[in-house]
Amino acid sequence: MSDLKTTVLNALHRELGAKMVPFAGYDMPVQYPLGVMKEHLHCRARAGLFDVSHMGQVIVRAPGGYAEVATAMEALVPVDVAGLHDGRQRYAMFTNDAGGIEDDLMLARRGEELFVVVNAGCKDADIQRMTEQMPGCEVLPVTDRALVALQGPEAEAVLEAIVPGAAAMRFMDIAILPSDWGDLWLSRSGYTGEDGYEISVEDGRAEEFARALLDQDAVEPIGLGARDSLRLEAGLCLYGHDIDAKTNPVEANLGWAIQKVRRSGGKREGGFPGADVILPQLVSGADRRRVGLSPEGRAPMREGTALFADETGGEAIGTVTSGAFGPSIEAPMSMGYVPVDLASPGTTVYGEVRGKRMAATIVALPFKPANFKR
Repeated sequence: MSDLKTTVLNALHRELGAKMVPFAGYDMPVQYPLGVMKEHLHCRARAGLFDVSHMGQVIVRAPGGYAEVATAMEALVPVDVAGLHDGRQRYAMFTNDAGGIEDDLMLARRGEELFVVVNAGCKDADIQRMTEQMPGCEVLPVTDRALVALQGPEAEAVLEAIVPGAAAMRFMDIAILPSDWGDLWLSRSGYTGEDGYEISVEDGRAEEFARALLDQDAVEPIGLGARDSLRLEAGLCLYGHDIDAKTNPVEANLGWAIQKVRRSGGKREGGFPGADVILPQLVSGADRRRVGLSPEGRAPMREGTALFADETGGEAIGTVTSGAFGPSIEAPMSMGYVPVDLASPGTTVYGEVRGKRMAATIVALPFKPANFKR
């Protein structure tokens, strides 16, 4: 335990009665006394507060301004960075020469600079990648700010009450707003499928700010357990599980994140690692595809469950990459990869659970429709 890093909210988690677990090298809350099921449902009904300070926050600048930053970043990601408007953010992924995903991340344009948020487990590698492979750019890890997420249908009202101006933001807007806790860096986004915000706050004010949110009747603290079931209901990938360095964006069903300008025939086509693999597949399709799975019965098919085309015999044709019980849909749910000819909704496959094959139906993602503010 002594090797684990802590976030600035660690003492608050313990005061709130959190059960702490190791996650991505950090001591993190997996659940609070409310319990995973009730935390999940509370976030869907009202508002939940998540500590995501373990994630990496990075600022990228260049002497030539945003145009230079965007050109350098487009050599690492397959998305349209140059066309990103000031005050907006976009989902992206770092790819490798084989077309695999090294990490998924958020890119936000703040005037002439780029604000980047990367996953905790990939943070050091991502910062090294940007530092070494974005020549002429200054890559500045943000080490003095916490990051929290406020998610749920009442998130807007809660935040607007203490940070005026938050309600005016649209989905994927970013802003820097003054508050009683210093300037807050806000994005109207999150990873639950609900409306909400991710908020960067100075380390020294983070606990005070978190307490101000928790003081509001609508808000409960939410741990990693419910965060996982919320994102899975929303059909969202977890890096290192549903996507990794051996998974490309097309088979992961993330082709929507690659804008026309970076595709074959686009003004700035290719130029990113693995373009020779990814671009043809955007046209012709991949051999396998990430799908939603609805298992029969009440038992979830967990990560690592082998998938088969038939109830008996034959070799495994795919694997479950995430699985849990969905409190909002009141049913088990999984995601995994199957050959493209078995990927159509309504197809039945079989997952091997404790030596017995159980039926699961391929379903369209997400399991629960998103409630973003468009």
